Amino acid sequence: MRFNLVDRLLDFEPGKRIRMVKNLTLAEEYLADHFPTFPVMPGVLMLETLVEAAAWLLRLTEDFRHSVIVLRDARNVKYGSFMQPGFSLVVTTEMMETAPEASEVVFKGKGEMEGTSTVSAKFTLARYNLRDRNPALAAVDKRIIDHLRSVHLVLKGMS
Repeated sequence: MRFNLVDRLLDFEPGKRIRMVKNLTLAEEYLADHFPTFPVMPGVLMLETLVEAAAWLLRLTEDFRHSVIVLRDARNVKYGSFMQPGFSLVVTTEMMETAPEASEVVFKGKGEMEGTSTVSAKFTLARYNLRDRNPALAAVDKRIIDHLRSVHLVLKGMS
């Protein structure tokens, strides 16, 4: 199963912060198993929503320079209230520490539902291109980046 949790880009400041939204509906397949009589978004997926938003901040800031962005570590993860279907999770992530040629970037992020905290964390993302590890994969990098550019148009509401 592959998740694309963020639904819309709300606000973006290059190299600084991004705000995105995840609208939770009963159609989310993981809700069928996660407390069937009391469906709530799993905490790990709330954290993944923060990570996805931070990855978009990095992609947009660097003009899609890297095809792969992965979570390296997460610290100080705190969960607040439950995230239930019918509500929206608004996530904000901020770039904290980066060096121009560093492969890792530190972020802090928070998620809120109607002004109430649902998740917060400090985490590190690593970025790279597949061609850096195997030059034969340059075409795969290009396909991934082209796909991400088209997803970006959907997130901006320009599909």
